[in-house]
Amino acid sequence: FSGRPKCYSLHLGILPFIVLVLVFFGYGFLSHKIQEFRNPGGETCMATRQTDVQKVVSVPRMAYPQPNVLTPIRNDVLVFTPWLAPIIWEGTFNIDILNEQFKLQNTTIGLTVFAIKKYVVFLKLFLETAEQHFMVGHKVIYYVFTDRPSDVPQVPLGAGRKLVVLTVRNYTRWQDVSMHRMEMISHFSEQRFQHEVDYLVCGDVDMKFSDHVGVEILSALFGTLHPGFYRSRRESFTYERRPKSQAYIPRDEGDFYYAGGFFGGSVVEVHHLTKACHQAMVEDQANGIEAVWHDESHLNKYLLYHKPTKVLSPEYVWDQKLLGWPSIMKKLRYVAVPKNHQAIRN
Repeated sequence: FSGRPKCYSLHLGILPFIVLVLVFFGYGFLSHKIQEFRNPGGETCMATRQTDVQKVVSVPRMAYPQPNVLTPIRNDVLVFTPWLAPIIWEGTFNIDILNEQFKLQNTTIGLTVFAIKKYVVFLKLFLETAEQHFMVGHKVIYYVFTDRPSDVPQVPLGAGRKLVVLTVRNYTRWQDVSMHRMEMISHFSEQRFQHEVDYLVCGDVDMKFSDHVGVEILSALFGTLHPGFYRSRRESFTYERRPKSQAYIPRDEGDFYYAGGFFGGSVVEVHHLTKACHQAMVEDQANGIEAVWHDESHLNKYLLYHKPTKVLSPEYVWDQKLLGWPSIMKKLRYVAVPKNHQAIRN
């Protein structure tokens, strides 16, 4: 029994040393495993964090002059309607900001155009200039309504852009062709367009794009100020003034006179507009009356009581031959092609 206390004392002296060694090696092993779990590739956490920082820095910067709330955008034109819809003129928007926002939404735009009978001759220039100026950098589907599908020209299209030919019947009178546009757009909005595009732009084929027309025009519902009436008082607007017509607008009502050759919005809103205009024209026909400016008269009636969320300046519909180029127009974006109306319509 006399040796046991010495052995016991020795064990007590070695035990703390063993515990210390186990703790040291155990900590190293755990640290290594945790590092592998966090960074399986074997890189350090600092390297990973540096990579993350680089990813953040690589995001495109939005560098542009700060807006100044005390400086008017333009003081020579009206830039907001009384219901706070913006009126789009050159100088009232930054297209770089808008392009980034609409690209984030992965927006697809449909452009409808009617090339019926002799009007098919305008289609090549329309499409070629659209490729140069219309929604550049965005996905676009051209919807060409025509009674002559074999005459639709082959125009080279950019990436993300395509052409769809929709065959429709023609009508004897050009007025009927014009009015049935509302019916066709309404029908295809419900049956097809809502599944393929986010916005619809509806234009005339006897026009050409001569400058930028981009996402600055897009909104739930937009109309364009008619180039012949943007300076006029409402009393002189060529609204339908006969109460018998569904397009009737009294002389003491009206905001602007909108052009029938360029309007649009979301597919849902365009469907509502075109369906309402078509139904109104059907009712007029049943009552033996035809609005003075056909579908344009009904468009103006609709936009009076269903306010557009954007209004485009006459930069977006212009006739330089008739109206020249006044200084107030910084750009002419969508302009009439010179033609003999009588020869084309007959």
